[in-house]
Amino acid sequence: MKQMNKKLATATCALALSIAAITAQASDTIKVGVLHSLSGTMAISETTLKDTMLMLIEEQNKQGGVLGKQLEAVVVDPASDWPLFAERARELLERDKVAAIFGAWTSVSRKSVLPVVEELNGLLFYPVQYEGEESSKNVFYTGAAPNQQAIPAVDYLMNELGIERWVLAGTDYVYPRTTNRILEAYLKSKGVAEADIMINYTPFGHSDWQTIVSDVRRFGGEGKKTAVVSTINGDANVPFYRELGAQGVSAEDIPVIAFSVGEEELSGIDTAPLVGHLAAWNYFMSIDTEANDEFIDTWHAFTGDTNRVTNDPMEAHYIGFNMWVEAVTKAGTTDPSAVQEAIIGVTVPNLTGGYAAMMPNHHITKPVFIGEIQSDGQFEVVWQTPSTVVGDAWSDFLEGSKDIISDWRKPLSCGNYNVVTKTCSGQNFE
Repeated sequence: MKQMNKKLATATCALALSIAAITAQASDTIKVGVLHSLSGTMAISETTLKDTMLMLIEEQNKQGGVLGKQLEAVVVDPASDWPLFAERARELLERDKVAAIFGAWTSVSRKSVLPVVEELNGLLFYPVQYEGEESSKNVFYTGAAPNQQAIPAVDYLMNELGIERWVLAGTDYVYPRTTNRILEAYLKSKGVAEADIMINYTPFGHSDWQTIVSDVRRFGGEGKKTAVVSTINGDANVPFYRELGAQGVSAEDIPVIAFSVGEEELSGIDTAPLVGHLAAWNYFMSIDTEANDEFIDTWHAFTGDTNRVTNDPMEAHYIGFNMWVEAVTKAGTTDPSAVQEAIIGVTVPNLTGGYAAMMPNHHITKPVFIGEIQSDGQFEVVWQTPSTVVGDAWSDFLEGSKDIISDWRKPLSCGNYNVVTKTCSGQNFE
């Protein structure tokens, strides 16, 4: 019996030591969540962002990691299924104990994740242009707000190309609908008549564009210079542009300016029908800077494929990731509350020759570029803002929203404050 008890004690001790060793080993890394669709309709755009995060983490680990620890990527696939984004985010925070999540593309996926990160006090770095009308202490919006993409794009079309009629075409979900609501209000404030605004929505993955493009041609053939402002998302863009070409709609006749078409979406398709059409972003691969050249070289080395392109959301992940690293280093911890406080005011280089700063509303400063599609699938910059633009969380052109200011600095009592009703809106400080 004594011998058995001795063996049992020895085994128990060994098990405890093994558990301790595993725990110690796990604590030697800092886990980072990567939440991007690797299948489904959005995989065309999001798979590259997963690869981008793996590259950034690898490069940071080569520099010694963060706080003396290596970073460990935890990759999950929400499969273009919006409720699944919430489930995967919860797993990352509760099961995997990630220090931050980098991910989502569509606004509906972000809004699915939002209550989870707020409930569990997680951190989400969201890298894609979006509709605004939101500011959370748990989300950092490193893509463009409407005043950093949509509004400058419309100004360019109106002032530089003399556009008088407007087709607002989008995928049927929150980002296009809200963005177009802002643009409609903005256009009307500029004196555009309601009859000169055509709005159309199609589902994700829409493929039959014949009737819609015919309607656009008809609308643009009534004597006024017309343009399409496109918030069409994902793989529906391929048949849309193909149908424009099939019906002979050229950029000279009716230019299209897109907010969700970049180098990745153009890669591998026939760009002949798209030449001359436009996109509004805060980064293009063709921009000639030392930082961008180095980023592209690193990307090609990481992927082993010199044909792989870079795009705007990749730069947003580059900026967001570096801001998180700076904030963690500044705070001396990955604790979300400490990082939330430390990150405001953090400034890091962008890839276009300037700097991005995290503002108190959890949006960043960004330049705006208008690019013209070239035959090789790249963009030639035809216009840019003279300096960076501060992202607006709440639109100046929507009733109610224009009265809200967002500021997540302590010791303020709430992050979103309505100056007219004198009330906090949405999430407050704990």
